Amino acid sequence: MSESEEDSSAASSDEWPVTADWLEAVLAAHHRRPAAVADFSVRPGCDAGESVLSDILAVQVAYRLDGDHGDEPRRLSLIVKLLPHDPFSRYFVTEAQFDLREIKFYTQVVPELDELQRRLLAPGAAPLQLPIPRCYHARYAAPGADSPRASPVALCESVLVLENLKALGYQSADFSRGLSLRQAAAALDSVARLHALSLALKVKEGRPLDERYPFLFQTSKATDSYQQLVERGLPQLARFLEKRAGMEPVLEALAALRPATKELIASLLAPREPMALITHTDFWCNNLLFRDGEDGRCACAVLDWQMVTYSGPTNDVALLLVSSLPTELRRGRTRDLLDGYWAALLAAASALGVDVQGALGYGRDDLARDYRRSQLLALLLCVGSVDVALGDALTEQRLLDVLADLHGEGVLSPDLLSA
Repeated sequence: MSESEEDSSAASSDEWPVTADWLEAVLAAHHRRPAAVADFSVRPGCDAGESVLSDILAVQVAYRLDGDHGDEPRRLSLIVKLLPHDPFSRYFVTEAQFDLREIKFYTQVVPELDELQRRLLAPGAAPLQLPIPRCYHARYAAPGADSPRASPVALCESVLVLENLKALGYQSADFSRGLSLRQAAAALDSVARLHALSLALKVKEGRPLDERYPFLFQTSKATDSYQQLVERGLPQLARFLEKRAGMEPVLEALAALRPATKELIASLLAPREPMALITHTDFWCNNLLFRDGEDGRCACAVLDWQMVTYSGPTNDVALLLVSSLPTELRRGRTRDLLDGYWAALLAAASALGVDVQGALGYGRDDLARDYRRSQLLALLLCVGSVDVALGDALTEQRLLDVLADLHGEGVLSPDLLSA
């Protein structure tokens, strides 16, 4: 699991590539009008060393567009995502194409999903808002490629410029405490819209989306990446569990799983019809922002799309519920949350002309079956990032509870896939 772009490192100030000229070019290209920067400031997005996938800059800019009147300039808060400054992390990101996936998500997938709903929604119907920040500029540069320096908007490498949602009142969740019921429901409602839109695109186009979007995290590459994390995390988790009374059966189950984890991850990640669609695949609370609206509803925005994959929807649902819910909420309200997600998915798909239950033959019982399978993948991904949970009493206890519960339910078994 990666860290949110609101919680990532940035290069030192003397290496920041953001200049007034560059901002003017970005803003002019976005607004399609000449722009003049009156003032701007740049600071690190957050603490150093919290993410290997991006370096983050928070930019405040005051500017005017050609034709603006009045004394006060426009003001904008931006997040600039850059390749990591650390050479090892930079190589890891470019080799695995994490930068390519996120940039292509914003520049190709999102516009095509927006165009799809313009075609499919009934006249006057409210659009399905994708739960993401607005993209102001994106550029991908393959490793070793020369920068087109003639273009003033180009940097010498991959860059993504997004609106800073925290300036609009969005706030991070507290991973230690876990999500509230309202936050969890809002997150599932948000991701259901992405799932429904990508499902509709697949159905209407009549071909798998990994053919349309070859940059999506392919099952084989994702499996290798996640397997490396699991192999790193399992010994750390075992040492932690050895000090906890009563966890011997869980340790034995994990030891039995270990030889089969790569095959399990590959099987659980593989897209399965009829519900193969685009998934976030890193869908946990640190990649989410929340805001309470004036209507009393909780809105959720989803960040960090570097691992966007062609997979199954319950992989996102399970990772959120397994990793980010307090034990009492997970134990007592999982069914209600699944029902809410299911209703949101059906409603969004229906608005796009897709009958999930009738035409695709996929029902609520199928969702429950797939969710059970996806819990094992979610747990393996949590094992790969177990250091995130260790060192805090609340998250350690939540981890122990999840392991005990899933073991008791028979989820920690390679036989789950054939059940």
